Amino acid sequence: MSSFDFYTAPVPTETWNVPMAGAARFTWEYDDGRDRLLSLYQKGKDKQWDAAKRIDWDLEVDPNNVAALPEQFNPLYGSDIWDRMPQKARDEFGRHQGAWLFSQFLHGEQGALNVSARIVQSVPDLDSKFYAATQTMDEARHVELYARFVHEKIGMYYPINQDLARLLAESLEDSRWDLPYLGMQVLIEGLALAAFGLYRDMSGNPLVKQILAYVMQDEARHVAFGRLALRDYYAELTDRERAEREEFVVEGCHLMRDRFKGREIFENLGMPVGRCMEYVEHSEMFTLYQSLLFSRIVPCVRDVGLWGERVQDAYRAMGVLDNAKADLEALMRQDEEIADRADAERHERELAARQAEVAAAISLGNGGPVTP
Repeated sequence: MSSFDFYTAPVPTETWNVPMAGAARFTWEYDDGRDRLLSLYQKGKDKQWDAAKRIDWDLEVDPNNVAALPEQFNPLYGSDIWDRMPQKARDEFGRHQGAWLFSQFLHGEQGALNVSARIVQSVPDLDSKFYAATQTMDEARHVELYARFVHEKIGMYYPINQDLARLLAESLEDSRWDLPYLGMQVLIEGLALAAFGLYRDMSGNPLVKQILAYVMQDEARHVAFGRLALRDYYAELTDRERAEREEFVVEGCHLMRDRFKGREIFENLGMPVGRCMEYVEHSEMFTLYQSLLFSRIVPCVRDVGLWGERVQDAYRAMGVLDNAKADLEALMRQDEEIADRADAERHERELAARQAEVAAAISLGNGGPVTP
């Protein structure tokens, strides 16, 4: 069956065509390159992996609670709306919530696939083209695995959130080569890293934790790429040029903040949207969620030099300014370590399963029962 048969609302069967401006830039300098970017490129090559083989797809998922989160994590928890919902309605809400969340992850990764391919064309430096090429492969893998996860484990898709679609379009339509970097590497990827990390750390489902750990291992490199590529360039901007980028950052952060409120779920289920949104916006969990969502974006924006009063005022109003103190290098090291631990745990499960098979074979050969 086609993916179109699994959407909660009809989506266009034709492609979404975003017009792109700007040049495809060629360089004839093949021997010069920044050491840190070339090292990141080497790491990108070394860390390629196969989603069909590295992930244990046989692990089960409850479609009504995809990430196996406690009930308290639900933004409607404790409200009169939630208290009056029978268990069947809560299960349906849980399935839609999981489908909506992972659909947005999926659509965001397709956006990243297109933007990283755009960066290969538009960026003027060969070292950046090299790394963006490895990122394009990473993003293709992420689209592959999220599409499989949503289709096989949930069986329901949600259309792309319009705030995400708008930021993707603005990142692609601008003719300036650095805007796709800023929109994708800093804003969209930064927010995705934080969202992935939150669900990776809180999920009680082994498959969800595994997928997010491996994706984050890639995404941490992508954010590092954006920081390295933009830092030097933004140091040379005029005040007017820097102000234009800062305006883009503020608008993009507001769009990203609104992206994860889940309004589409309430609309699709026929729930009282206004009241539900009020509960979401004032819930303790969403306040924490919003703060954590910007834990990767704010320090990165500061690091690349877009730290004028307008940006700081916007972050202060959103209650996320303190995230500027976060240590991005430490967070990325942690992402690598968690992915390595996920690999070790998977290998332990495979070894235990193999040992059980050997023990069963030995027992059968000795005339004993088939199971160890």
